[in-house]
Amino acid sequence: MGIIQKQSVTGSVISYLGVLIGFLTTGLLLPNLLSLSENGIIKLLVANAALFGQLGTLGFTGVTTRMFTYFRDKQQSHHGFMRIGVLVSLAGFALSVIIFYLIRNWVLLGKDEAEAVMIAQYIDFVIPMILANIFFNLFDNFYKVLFDAVKGALYREVYQRIFTLAAILWYYYGNISFNWFIWLYVAGYALPSLMLMFSLIKDNEFSLKADPGFLTPGLRKSLVSVGFFSIVVGFSNIAILNIDSLMVNNYVGLSETGIYGITFFFGTLVIVPSRIIQKISSAFLADSWKEGNTKQIRDIYYKTSINQFILGALIVIGIWGNIDNIFKILPAEYEAGKYVILLISLTNLLEMAGGASAVIISVSPKYIALSIMMVVLLILIVVSNMIFIPLWGISGAAFASLISYFVYVLMRFWYLYYHYRLQPFHINHLKVIVIAISSWLLQLLIPAFNNFIIDILIRSTAMAIVYTGLSVALRVSEEVEANSKLIIRYLFKR
Repeated sequence: MGIIQKQSVTGSVISYLGVLIGFLTTGLLLPNLLSLSENGIIKLLVANAALFGQLGTLGFTGVTTRMFTYFRDKQQSHHGFMRIGVLVSLAGFALSVIIFYLIRNWVLLGKDEAEAVMIAQYIDFVIPMILANIFFNLFDNFYKVLFDAVKGALYREVYQRIFTLAAILWYYYGNISFNWFIWLYVAGYALPSLMLMFSLIKDNEFSLKADPGFLTPGLRKSLVSVGFFSIVVGFSNIAILNIDSLMVNNYVGLSETGIYGITFFFGTLVIVPSRIIQKISSAFLADSWKEGNTKQIRDIYYKTSINQFILGALIVIGIWGNIDNIFKILPAEYEAGKYVILLISLTNLLEMAGGASAVIISVSPKYIALSIMMVVLLILIVVSNMIFIPLWGISGAAFASLISYFVYVLMRFWYLYYHYRLQPFHINHLKVIVIAISSWLLQLLIPAFNNFIIDILIRSTAMAIVYTGLSVALRVSEEVEANSKLIIRYLFKR
């Protein structure tokens, strides 16, 4: 089993364990134990921490992905690469905090004075979260180029969420204040960064030793160039993921932001398998471009597209087939976000169908093109949100994401096909669409059960069996077929 496939399987297991814990927190406890405004506060803190945390990396995540292959030498402490990363990250943190305080008053804009006062009470908690985000990005990307994309996922998707779950239970059963809960939430947010740092020290990979002689003028120029355009890509990417929450808050208020944040979570379940695949494939793609191995690039492009699309389509029909059961779990007021779940699910499915196209462009000789595309996407997101949020509220924000990402995925597809004759689509993609629709239609024949847990189990199992069976029978993916045979052999080995 190849490294990409092996880490994809391991990472997906870790990610879905994190999803299970995340469901207990974000899907069940937070909407039932906190008010809409309190959930809105958490969403705003996370959105701002992600936005300014990405800005604070100063593009070094992109530098790591693209340029580390030229520094790789453990015996020489990778020629001071970690030292460069730490210095850049500290400078980026200082810059991001300055910018945050310059625009802080804009963040405080709420629908009324009470909301603005509540946001002002908690908004400064975002500062330590920014620092944690910057260094998580640094350490996680460093592990990624060392061909270990799993560790960061384990610490953030599992350990952080266990800590958050414990904090919520303490909040409820220990009768601590919401202010203390936010302190605990921020501590849990910082946990993965600290764990990654100690792990790097343990693995003898955290070296602040300098190697100034290695940095030739040409290499230094490349670092600066890649870093500059990576700032554009990275900041645009995070802005795209979080600007809708900020605009929802400014257009329709903190309570609606809380509803949007919780229902948005269910839509993000679709893209969970993609995260680990994209992370580990990026290191291989960077090496492939360096070696001129177009065949491997083409192979990764196709396999990431079809396998992500298969997994994503199964999750989409699983979510939408159980949509009524989801709103038996959430309080009644969250039903306003029903179509947020569908539209964000479809948005993430589109992104998964595009495979590793963004990564391929980002580590290619023409990496600047991705910067331009990301800026176009950000403009599309902002303009479409300005149009559709006033029309349809939080559903309008989700629809804005869908149409914007459709254009963005199309741009990436066209660019790679035009310049390199690379394209990932095959008749198997059409087969997956037919299989997904057929499996979803089948569950409509199943009568609703009074117990929603039993209904979820029966409905989901029926869809999964039909979907997997048809996928294997129609041979939509070698990996799906091989893994299905392994599972069947294991189950019936006796």
